[in-house]
Amino acid sequence: MINNGNRWSKMVEIPLTTVARIMRKAGARRVGQDAARAMAELVEERALVIAGEAVKLAEHAGRRTVRDVDIRLATKKHS
Repeated sequence: MINNGNRWSKMVEIPLTTVARIMRKAGARRVGQDAARAMAELVEERALVIAGEAVKLAEHAGRRTVRDVDIRLATKKHS
């Protein structure tokens, strides 16, 4: 977490400009930085859950490499 002025916020791995661009593709005319940060946090949390499940599926299949099928199956399980 980082101190952003007088409030603490999570550091996100996903660039906020990328998130804002996706939101504009979805129809938003303008995207506030706080909205982009909130979306990035939510997307990142969901991605970590899906990735963790995909790792388990790959290991169960005897692989060390996560494949697209693992991601797709993990997504179905967590939708």
